[in-house]
Amino acid sequence: MSDMVRAKWDARYAYAGDTVPPPAAVLSRHSRLLPTVGMALDFACGLAGNGEWLADRGLTVTAWDISPEVVAKLEARRGSGISISAVRDLVAQPPQPASFDVIVVSRFLDRSVCPAIAAALRPGGVLFYQTFTRGLRNPDYLLSPGELPRLFPTLTVLHHDEPASDATHAATVPDSSPAEAMLVARAARHA
Repeated sequence: MSDMVRAKWDARYAYAGDTVPPPAAVLSRHSRLLPTVGMALDFACGLAGNGEWLADRGLTVTAWDISPEVVAKLEARRGSGISISAVRDLVAQPPQPASFDVIVVSRFLDRSVCPAIAAALRPGGVLFYQTFTRGLRNPDYLLSPGELPRLFPTLTVLHHDEPASDATHAATVPDSSPAEAMLVARAARHA
């Protein structure tokens, strides 16, 4: 586990409070694509707004994060609907192949783990992914135009949306303002 990364997120969550954030827009906008039952993973869950939202819709939810601080907050929140929460370095220990019907990734980007995320979907499983295209200081955590679907070549894209990057848009919205791309993609129904 990366001690530096863990310490960064522990510090952030130590003072974050316990308010459960709303689900990622990619989930709420495309909820019709969710199965009605099954196993879901809230990947790099933070305060697990996505996980609780999925649990409210009948899915059995696992929530993983690198921060022991945030996982302790999840475990202290009784009745959250999260079945399993665990401290996990998701880059060093990605999910096992064919283990989830739904995976949600929100505001996390490590390109090296994308093949494992795709492989972790069961046949017909759905990935909901949303992360930044601009608005962060470190460019390693920013998607380039059209990159998100390219990170998951084995999945069928059901929806892809990202902010415009043309000169007209740049004139009206500063490059420093946050913007995010969204992807909903499905694993093949038969392996």
